[in-house]
Amino acid sequence: MISLQKVSRYYEAGERSVHALEEVSLQIGRHEFVAVVGPSGCGKSTLMHLIAGLDRPTAGEITVAGLSLTTADDAQLTDFRRRQLGLVFQFFNLLPTMNALENVSLPLLLQGVSLAESEARARELLGLVGLTNRATHFVHQLSGGEQQRTAIARALVHRPSLLIADEPTGNLDSASAERVLGLLHEIAQEKLATLILVTHSAEVAAAASRLIELRDGKVIRDEPSDPRAVG
Repeated sequence: MISLQKVSRYYEAGERSVHALEEVSLQIGRHEFVAVVGPSGCGKSTLMHLIAGLDRPTAGEITVAGLSLTTADDAQLTDFRRRQLGLVFQFFNLLPTMNALENVSLPLLLQGVSLAESEARARELLGLVGLTNRATHFVHQLSGGEQQRTAIARALVHRPSLLIADEPTGNLDSASAERVLGLLHEIAQEKLATLILVTHSAEVAAAASRLIELRDGKVIRDEPSDPRAVG
């Protein structure tokens, strides 16, 4: 599903070069549930931006779902993100002028899917995340946990092969965080997508089946997660 071969990403900061990633090589299989952990500045965000096709490596090769993200042109990258990728952010990124159903429908409408079909699929996904009765509520009427579950439904509505969740519990209380983690675990078990969870929390990472730890732009650990650590 995902292959990185000696991927490096350098940034120029004044007269010095910042090495955000250094020769990272990884293989992530289809339908794996992987947690990427490490302290701030370790390269987690850079790695996710590269895998999502939002940035290009300075060196190395990245292939996702058969597409070389290193050599793909802008149109190919846009199509990849629109059809193959689902993103879940810490701050939800929902449109406040739309209700939950409209937010979840939007990715399909942008692909040219009819309103009826888009809303039918959106209702299905809202049911999956336990929000059937909140479909017509606007963002300000939803709790933080409900907003995040709406964001997860939106990320899944176009049936992506890859779902990246970047600190999805960072702004949630413990009860909401536990429910969102449980939902992500269900998504992984039902093999709806390859799932990459980015987090600084060891407790959150324990929900995944594999743990990749970064430090100073390098992979220092890549091993099965310990299920005993799941709260």
